[in-house]
Amino acid sequence: MPEIDVLTLVLLLVAALAAGWVDAVVGGGGLIQLPALMLAPGIAPLQALATNKLSSLMGTAVAATTYSRRMKPDPRTAVPLALAALAGAVFGAALATLIPAEAFDPIILVVLIGVGAFTVFKPKMGVHTNRRWHGWKHVAAATMVGFFVGTYDGALGPGTGSFFVILFVSVLGYAFMPASAFAKIANLCTNIGALAFFIPAGHVLWGLGLAMGAANLVGAYIGARMALSKGSKFVRVVFIFVIAALIAKISWDMITGG
Repeated sequence: MPEIDVLTLVLLLVAALAAGWVDAVVGGGGLIQLPALMLAPGIAPLQALATNKLSSLMGTAVAATTYSRRMKPDPRTAVPLALAALAGAVFGAALATLIPAEAFDPIILVVLIGVGAFTVFKPKMGVHTNRRWHGWKHVAAATMVGFFVGTYDGALGPGTGSFFVILFVSVLGYAFMPASAFAKIANLCTNIGALAFFIPAGHVLWGLGLAMGAANLVGAYIGARMALSKGSKFVRVVFIFVIAALIAKISWDMITGG
């Protein structure tokens, strides 16, 4: 593990705390945590990616548990969603070795702009649950969402939780609150899938990852409790801010070649 001074460690822990809060509310905490790790001296890119997944896994597990206790997501949807997300993450991680990440950025940017505009101009979307399908059609749609976003997370990753949320809201017809609950369950599985590649390869910085994971866990607990108390309208507002941040980050990366 590289030498990390006290100030850098404190900043990384603060970033992990903030990332846990954002992830628990609507997803997208990697926008905060991963860049912080990438900027830390002595940490290689793969180590940053792997350590970010370990930290996020701890926070997402707490958020998923907190949401599940209160929202009680239907296991007939949650289980196939989780399994599909896990399979997608493993597939995406393998796919990442074949396709350069920069090839995805223009497509993702267009999708994010469309998602953001759609959310802003549809203020009543996601306020109440109005499922579009029932029975096996609903399960099939949830499974497709899980595999699609899981593949994206394995290959790239930024905004995975936000993609889960918006697809559950716009495609399946959930309100933002239950959509966030399903997103946490699915995101937990995509993190496990990614770590299945990173841990055997020895890329995880365990000491730092566990310390940041503890901070991420605290942020996730606070964020989940806050979202549950404030409801879907609050989650929708945070979602719009996170989408705007994703658009800004990917646009900047494309301009600067970052």
